Amino acid sequence: MSKVGKKPIVIPQGVQVDTQGGYFTVKGPKGELKRPYPEKLLTVKVEGDVVTLSPASKSERALVNWGTFRSHLFNMVHGVSEGWKKTLELVGVGYRAEIQGKDLVLAVGFSHPVKIACPEGITFKLEKSIITVEGQNKELVGEISDKIRSVRPPEPYKGKGIKYTDEVVRRKAGKAAKTQA
Repeated sequence: MSKVGKKPIVIPQGVQVDTQGGYFTVKGPKGELKRPYPEKLLTVKVEGDVVTLSPASKSERALVNWGTFRSHLFNMVHGVSEGWKKTLELVGVGYRAEIQGKDLVLAVGFSHPVKIACPEGITFKLEKSIITVEGQNKELVGEISDKIRSVRPPEPYKGKGIKYTDEVVRRKAGKAAKTQA
C-alpha cells in the first residue's frame, strides 16, 4: 500500500479540480494546469474540497501509479494556488546576470554571454547575484533552474559558479595544501 497515495489532497479556496476525459485539470489564481492520468488504473473522487485517489485494481502497475499521480495532482494544486520557486546564486568575481525582455542573460566567465530563453509560465527575478525562478509547474521550474545551474556548475576549489542558495559546495584542498602536508 502506498503511504503517499493514501493521503487525501485538500483543495484550497479558489482552486477547481476536474478529472474528466483522463486528464487532471486544475484551475486557480495563478493559472491552469492539465496532465493526463491512467483512467484504467486509478479512480479519482472529488468530494467538496478533498480529492482522494485509489487504485482501480490490485495490479502492480496500478499500485505503482497510485502514489505517483497523487503527488502530481498535489503539485498541480499547490502550483496554481501558491506557485513554485527556486533560487540560485552567482558566486565569482565578475559573474553577473541580467534580464533582457523575458530572457535571462548570464555573463559567467565565457567569451560570450549565455542566453536562457524563458518558457511560457516561468518568470525570472533578479536581485544582485540571486536569480529566482518562479512558476506554477514544479517540473518546469526545476528543469529551468537546472539548465541555469548547468551553464557553470560550482567548482570544488574556489566555489565559483552557479549554485542553489541552499546547496553546500564541498571544497577541496588543492595542490598547495597537499605538498605542505
